[in-house]
Amino acid sequence: MTFAPLRIAVLVPCYNEEAAVATVVAGFRKVLPSAEIYVYDNNSRDRTVTVARDAGAIVRSERRQGKGHVVRRMFADVDADVYVLVDGDATYDAPSATRMIDKLLDEHLDMVVGLRIDQSQAAYRLGHRTGNRMLTGFLAWTFGRDFQDILSGYRVFSRRFVKSFPVLSDGFEIETELAVHALELSLPVTEIETPYYARPEGSFSKLNTWRDGFRILGTMLKLYRAEKPLRFFGAIGIVLAVVSIVLSIPIAITFIETGLVPRLPTAVLSMGLMIMAMLSGSSGLVLDTVTRGRREMKMLAYLAQPAPKRI
Repeated sequence: MTFAPLRIAVLVPCYNEEAAVATVVAGFRKVLPSAEIYVYDNNSRDRTVTVARDAGAIVRSERRQGKGHVVRRMFADVDADVYVLVDGDATYDAPSATRMIDKLLDEHLDMVVGLRIDQSQAAYRLGHRTGNRMLTGFLAWTFGRDFQDILSGYRVFSRRFVKSFPVLSDGFEIETELAVHALELSLPVTEIETPYYARPEGSFSKLNTWRDGFRILGTMLKLYRAEKPLRFFGAIGIVLAVVSIVLSIPIAITFIETGLVPRLPTAVLSMGLMIMAMLSGSSGLVLDTVTRGRREMKMLAYLAQPAPKRI
């Protein structure tokens, strides 16, 4: 299938993937013959660069370590109408890219996520599956919309999504940030089931289940604080206010009965907590105004780019 004259860019971040990158490049070259395939190497210590170049990819490098840095560089450097982002480990199904691009164009979407369907027991480790479900549920709870696979490394984007997306994360948290950006601006997105295969022999996962899981969770909390400051600081203020009131009740009762305040330190603590509660709520109000302004700027940058469509 051809999508000419649309400019399609296949973006492949890689770190030590000499065993798989040639398969990835060949697979996408076959199904998207008119696309430009970019392999961005992230300080690989093996022959990833040589193998990718021999396979016919455009090879570039990003020296700052971490997938987030690589994606930031790719989104800034590459100019296209449609972007396909895929990991260089040969676990994703290249032929699914045509369905994903069709979906993006036919329904005027800004992001199509490849929902991974295991093709073998070794494709998806249990710890990764459990962590993905927990993080997906947390994202749905905090931002009010459900993704089934927020950590998928296989996505298709419109130009206006890519050029309005300010990449802030450094590592594997980038997938979470992509989902939050779509939710924050209420962009039209969807998921499509795609086969998910085991890594080829000689290719190893760089994702650490616990370390990267906590980093992703931390990123979600930071994004929640940044995008929902009134809720975040308001909740802190309510907790502090409740503790302050609980501490102050016996002091108030004693004062009414005797006219004395025998527990002065507790009274001071209660007053301090209430002041902190009021400051927290005020901070949330101020930051909520700032966040609205920042969101408007992102939306203007988004609207400045043309909508995805067949030419």
